[in-house]
Amino acid sequence: MDFSVVVPVFNSEDSLGLLYERLQKVFADMAKSFEVIFVEDGSDDNSWTVLKELKKKHPDHIIAIKLNRNFGQHNATICGFGFAKGKEVITIDDDLQNPPEEIPKLIAAKAEDEADVTYGIYQKKQHSMVRNLLSKTVRKSHKWMKKGSGKGSSFRIIDQRIIKKILNHNQTFIFIDEVFLWYTDHISFTLVDHHKRTHSKSGYGAKKLFQLASNLTYFYTNIPLKIMVYSGFFVSFISFIIAIKFIIQKLFYDVPLGYTSMIVTILFSTSIIVFSLGVIGGYLSRMQLMQNKKPPYNIEKILDKEDED
Repeated sequence: MDFSVVVPVFNSEDSLGLLYERLQKVFADMAKSFEVIFVEDGSDDNSWTVLKELKKKHPDHIIAIKLNRNFGQHNATICGFGFAKGKEVITIDDDLQNPPEEIPKLIAAKAEDEADVTYGIYQKKQHSMVRNLLSKTVRKSHKWMKKGSGKGSSFRIIDQRIIKKILNHNQTFIFIDEVFLWYTDHISFTLVDHHKRTHSKSGYGAKKLFQLASNLTYFYTNIPLKIMVYSGFFVSFISFIIAIKFIIQKLFYDVPLGYTSMIVTILFSTSIIVFSLGVIGGYLSRMQLMQNKKPPYNIEKILDKEDED
């Protein structure tokens, strides 16, 4: 098998048929063998019904997997990796904003750069201004916190050797782009087109992007803990200066301290304590998830063979 294409599916009943047709044509033009692995990630529409019909029409090229609820794009993609048999694995969205016709660019760029992972990046994303801003904030923050590239997308091609390595990660929250950095520095980028969405709405709203950024910060960095330490030193220093000021006023100028100084000190100290407890609580909640060894996804059905329903 030359290529495996992994497609996480969420509320995309209108685009799945056309997506497969265009993928089929791309690989036929290149004369390459392929398979498409659709992972239905708890959709609210008829995406699973559409996938079952596609499987009946193209039993040799499609694997359809149904998760029992929505686990998120990255977790669904990891699930698909476990079924990929191709020498190289391509990930692509289900909404046709990543044109399948751009796949040869990814393949050529990966071969030219001898990379383990090659991303298709866009000169201009065809999302709303708010979505673009939030996505950019998440990636730039990731770059600042982890010294990553700050670039990337869900349209990528990965060597099967890297796929086998990242399948060992059994975490509740998985951020694929971060895991790649643990195993390889041979990552390249190539410019590709990005089209406007014509079917349904994006599954990534402001709430999900904020949750993604929060999980990324807690699971893959120690930035909040460092903030607590530095904030503690800063508050201690400021409190010490304020205390010296009040002592000098009392000893040399006989200024009554009153309740103001006490209230300021208490509020100042309490605020940093409450903030620190919130950060610790965030880590503890995620440590509990990891301790419980909660799987990143749960498969309800698999359509792999012709006789499966």
